[in-house]
Amino acid sequence: MYTPPAFIVSERSELLEMMRQCHLANFITATAEGPMATPLPLLLDETEGGMGVLYGHLARPNPQWQADVVGHGLAVFMGPDAYVTPSWYATKAEHGKVVPTWNYAAVHASGPVEFFEDADRLLDVVRRLTDRHEAPRQQPWTVADAPENFISGQLRGIIGVRMPIVELKGKRKMSQNRPEADREGVRRGLQERAERHDITVAAMVPT
Repeated sequence: MYTPPAFIVSERSELLEMMRQCHLANFITATAEGPMATPLPLLLDETEGGMGVLYGHLARPNPQWQADVVGHGLAVFMGPDAYVTPSWYATKAEHGKVVPTWNYAAVHASGPVEFFEDADRLLDVVRRLTDRHEAPRQQPWTVADAPENFISGQLRGIIGVRMPIVELKGKRKMSQNRPEADREGVRRGLQERAERHDITVAAMVPT
């Protein structure tokens, strides 16, 4: 990922928090047949390994797990993003030398990939993923709520993914390279437009 100095995120704790905020990642592997990618909810285990380990699972019919991985895998976590029109810049009125851009946040995590079929390991991943996403509910659903033989059958239909993180790259492009007047215009414009992630991105534009 191209990361100019103005936009780079290098603090590990900040990178991990950005990853936690992204509930769905793109899991990408290079293979002899070409690149393969699957959108996956990934679980970050910060206690394992030097930089943490990512866990998830693929559907068994998915060909990605059957293809030998060339090099490391890549998990792409995309945070909030928004289109920025040059009409919001104060400098547009001054000299007109402005162009559109896009504000966004992203983290790329890479490392060696392991696919596994062990039922106990799969169950642990499914439980932890479920508990994470059910936690905000007043009455969280748990894997134990379903019949054991049903869950056993479901586990036979998936393949586990484990990727120890060996490299993290983070980028937060939020108009940091613009003058304060332009940044204020971006914040105001995003708040007024209020589409998709606009309000979230507006709050991320530095003052």
